[in-house]
Amino acid sequence: MGAHRRPRQRATGGGRARTAATITLAGAATATGLGGGTGHADPQPTAAQVRAKVDKLYQEAEVATEKYNGAKEKADAAEQRLEDLRDEAARKEDRLNSAREALGSVAAAQYRSGGLDPALQLALSSDPDRYLDGAAFAERAGSRQQAEVGRVRKELREIEQLRGAARIEVSSLKSRRAELKRHRETVTGKLESARRLLSRLTSEERADVGDRASRSAPGPRESLSASAQAPNSRAAAAVAYAYQKLGSPYVWGATGPNAFDCSGLTQAAYRAAGVSLPRTTYAQIDAGRRVPRSKLAPGDLVFFYSGISHVGIYVGNGQMIHAPNPSAPVRVAPVDEMPFAGATRVV
Repeated sequence: MGAHRRPRQRATGGGRARTAATITLAGAATATGLGGGTGHADPQPTAAQVRAKVDKLYQEAEVATEKYNGAKEKADAAEQRLEDLRDEAARKEDRLNSAREALGSVAAAQYRSGGLDPALQLALSSDPDRYLDGAAFAERAGSRQQAEVGRVRKELREIEQLRGAARIEVSSLKSRRAELKRHRETVTGKLESARRLLSRLTSEERADVGDRASRSAPGPRESLSASAQAPNSRAAAAVAYAYQKLGSPYVWGATGPNAFDCSGLTQAAYRAAGVSLPRTTYAQIDAGRRVPRSKLAPGDLVFFYSGISHVGIYVGNGQMIHAPNPSAPVRVAPVDEMPFAGATRVV
């Protein structure tokens, strides 16, 4: 009987299941090989490629920094205008209160004598719109009362104008602050990307990014020589200040005294010399008389890149002092280390 027993049939689809499992495992192995195998991995950038990318990110961050500086300057100005408007409105409200008190004295006298002039009722009203709508009644008042009512009416109108101007400045300030936020996010994003790239390098390679094209710190003789060659005392004072700040850290948006961005350093140097410069590179280049590169003198501002996004202070012998980027402090460097865009003699 056993010899004639039919052989047990294989479960339907079992072969297909095993085949699918085999394919799945093979696919996983293949995927693992593609993801981790050295033959198919994306090539790691060289140190030179990382440095080039970091330099580009720093330049882009500096463009955004100058836009941030310009927006901040405008926001600060709008905030100051708003404060001035509020101060002026407060002074006018004080004068309005004084004028109301004077009218109140007249009103009290009239009341004691048996009546209150309609013009005084309007002037003493707490509703300026009602007062202005009914200002024609002021014609009924006597000459003295009419003058007082006219004064109150004028103060009310001026206060309303100031409040309207203040509302416009508040709207402008909100817009400027939103712009500041956008530029700040751009700067911090690019600097963070540069930081991540730099983290791929060895400590020696990272140091090379900051040290390229730099010089050893100049001595007092070099500083005195540059100041002596400046065309005037203010330019000499700006050069002297820049030498004093060698080694200070680069911090975007900073204007000293202990940290700087590029235009913050030049602004601080000339501020120390008694000269007021605009905040941004693209405004500073128009703050003086343009000079050709062949005629540069210590104290001249030297600008770089087509967008005028970087600036330094020329100190002679083809050298400048500038705040480069977060990887390097304020330092002496050759003028030709970046694309030259122009120069300005401030004083």
